Amino acid sequence: MAKRIKHRGKAVPRDSTFKRTVRPADFERASPAPARLPDEAIVQVVGIDSDGDALARPVEWDRNAGPPPQIRMTPEKHGTPALAPGERVLARLKPFGPGRYDGRTLRRISETPGRILGIFKRGRLENRIIPTDRRSKAEWSVPHGQDAGAEPDEIVVAEPVAGNQQLGLKPARVIERLGKLGDARSISLIAIYTHDIPQTFSDAALEAAEHARATPLGSRTDLRDLKLITIDGADARDFDDAVFAEPDPEQPGGFRLVVAIADVAHYVRPGSPLDRAASHRGNSVYFPDRVVPMLPEALSNGWCSLRPNEDRGCLFVEMRIDRSGRKTAHRFGRGLMRSAARLTYEEVQAAHDAHTDIGVPLVHLYAAYNALLAARQERGALDLDLAERKVVLDDTGHVLSVAPRPRLDSHRLIEEFMVLANVAAAEELERLHTPCMFRVHAPPSDEKLESLRAFLATLGVSLSASNLLHPRDLDRVLRKFADTPESQVVNEVMLRSQSQAAYSPDNIGHFGLALARYAHFTSPIRRYADLLVHRGLIRGLKLGEDGLTAGEVETFAETGERITETERRAQAAERDAVDRYLTAFMSDKIGSRFNARISGVTRFGLFVTVTETGANGIVPFATLPDDFWQYDEREQTVTGRRTQQVYRLAQEVEVLLSEANAVTGSMVFHVLQERAAARASGPKGKHPANPSGKRPRFS
Repeated sequence: MAKRIKHRGKAVPRDSTFKRTVRPADFERASPAPARLPDEAIVQVVGIDSDGDALARPVEWDRNAGPPPQIRMTPEKHGTPALAPGERVLARLKPFGPGRYDGRTLRRISETPGRILGIFKRGRLENRIIPTDRRSKAEWSVPHGQDAGAEPDEIVVAEPVAGNQQLGLKPARVIERLGKLGDARSISLIAIYTHDIPQTFSDAALEAAEHARATPLGSRTDLRDLKLITIDGADARDFDDAVFAEPDPEQPGGFRLVVAIADVAHYVRPGSPLDRAASHRGNSVYFPDRVVPMLPEALSNGWCSLRPNEDRGCLFVEMRIDRSGRKTAHRFGRGLMRSAARLTYEEVQAAHDAHTDIGVPLVHLYAAYNALLAARQERGALDLDLAERKVVLDDTGHVLSVAPRPRLDSHRLIEEFMVLANVAAAEELERLHTPCMFRVHAPPSDEKLESLRAFLATLGVSLSASNLLHPRDLDRVLRKFADTPESQVVNEVMLRSQSQAAYSPDNIGHFGLALARYAHFTSPIRRYADLLVHRGLIRGLKLGEDGLTAGEVETFAETGERITETERRAQAAERDAVDRYLTAFMSDKIGSRFNARISGVTRFGLFVTVTETGANGIVPFATLPDDFWQYDEREQTVTGRRTQQVYRLAQEVEVLLSEANAVTGSMVFHVLQERAAARASGPKGKHPANPSGKRPRFS
């Protein structure tokens, strides 16, 4: 079995964080021992095993240290409610194997019991709840009179109750009924409740939003004659950024760009009920059938949405770029604007491709975009091209189709304009010596880099072993596989090798974008971090009395950690919902065959991704031919000792769908052996470089 790699590298220098120092002499072949937990620690319940015992994870855990250890909590004494997902306890821990602990509750920390989200089932002898979380393997019993009138197949929220039985299912009582499984709202509701996404605003926050009024011109810069336009998805309901471009008369070949962003800070003042609500939520959460907004609808879809032909307050940045796309100057201000048009990505791309006049100068926008794209390529940003799945629903909320969302130049145009504005905001706050909530992205860890090297070696590609590893070195690999069958898996593995981006007042740069300074400025309707950046600019440039306060500055580090967590919570909920919609879409296709690719290799099975829809599922080893399967972590393969059949990451396979569980959102596949054997025996080697020059993207 391949050994894992440990690196004794030094910390990354503060001012060169878009480079990664990698010295081969610093590596040693070793199997690093997992970090040991203390004898006592606060843990959070995340699931229930098949015996009904709680499974937990430590609350404090460094993600860069790898997956957190698993803790099996010993059942508490009779007469005490069982532990349920979400609950936190102080536990005494005792190791019983690598990355595994037994835990015993010393004290419950949570003010309220953990919650059970599941499907209510009536039985002849007892009623039950089947959990919707795939990490919870055991059902719960519902004692007589504790069902709150729930009907069969209803989604319910329950909490554990004290029980005296020594054996059997743990008891719980229903506290909320959410509707029937299969209803139009049920899939998103499961994700919302599973991940504790806040749904309701306080009366004070709603009242403040309803009393909001139009922003007066006052001392603001009047931008209403400037042909700013918004470009968003066809299904977008809030428009918080507008763009404009024209040739710069002072720089031949250069451009003057204006990016205007809704002035959320004017309505959401520090410490107000609206601010407390936005800070608590951290960001909006987007599902195929709804949005859970960071701000009440009266603001998010009203006064803070840049609707066409309506006056709106804004913060704007005027930027100058030369013919090479390098920013030569920028200026921030507070203005009053009027959007000239609300356009979709598809409309803009079609008009540009057909050279159609739609009343706004698209030719200048695209010319500026091409210059910015050249600058991006010059600095060597990492452009991950990850297919985003688009779930199309009918009027009743049922899935009509699932397919990759098309990636257009109009999408990239807006991204490049926004990136430039974000860079300008970070630079301006640094110039003003005003605290900034940076968007930071650390370089990959040494262990992840070595795993990436090992994977690429199986495809006949060697990753640069030079002393300085730059994002462009990784981007060259992505370009090599662009427009090849392996492209999607290579992009996914490259993503897994990256650190997670975060919010922090301490700048370490953004590795993926190859930028030394970066902040989020462009979406204060849906991200609290952007609102803090707006307040910082208002304070530093003396643009009003509603800027960043001393109290906010004192808690900046804690705020950064909190909104990083809310962002990851939202991402997990969004992925969960899409996976469940995909399962619902596939549920009537059990027994069907699909082309797929192996997207994960583990000790307990293979993960596969269906080519057509992006549906993910597991192939348990128990479904493979009778053999002893050897797992090689370094090579990302499993090999049959008797048959010498090899399954490797990125391998094409044909699979048969055997199970699609609408309750948990999980799918099980079987690999069709004759097809897998034929493909696995094909030649390994290098793949042709991308002749088209198509750029994958970093997200």
